[in-house]
Amino acid sequence: MSLRWPQVNLEARTINFEVAGRKRTNKRRGIIPIPPRLLPHLWRARRRGTDLGYVLHIDGERIGDIKKGFAAACERAGIEGVTPHSLRHTCATWLMQKRTDPWQASGFLSMSMETLLRVYGHHHPDYQREAAENIGRRPQNVRVMA
Repeated sequence: MSLRWPQVNLEARTINFEVAGRKRTNKRRGIIPIPPRLLPHLWRARRRGTDLGYVLHIDGERIGDIKKGFAAACERAGIEGVTPHSLRHTCATWLMQKRTDPWQASGFLSMSMETLLRVYGHHHPDYQREAAENIGRRPQNVRVMA
């Protein structure tokens, strides 16, 4: 919600979620590529905004909290039990289901690869594939005693 236009580089197609001067915490933030479907929306929003203003705003003012608006949107859509953080879980799951390289996915999500694999790795279509294929193979160079 605090993303400002200087953090968005439309030419390089990146968003820098690191903010100079912000205290470093365990919450990972990074520079990510802008997804192609988002780029035209950001270009349009940029033409309407100011050089230093917030990317998401109401009449130029920062949006304080999205929980109320998100809850209202969920109610209109007829869904329950969904939070903004649910979208991060969905994104990680979809990236794994699409066979995204875990290193790429963890960087995009600003999540450690260990966490990504531990929590979402089972969604990858290749999860346990090698083990399933190898279990029926006879070991090489091993003599079978009769």
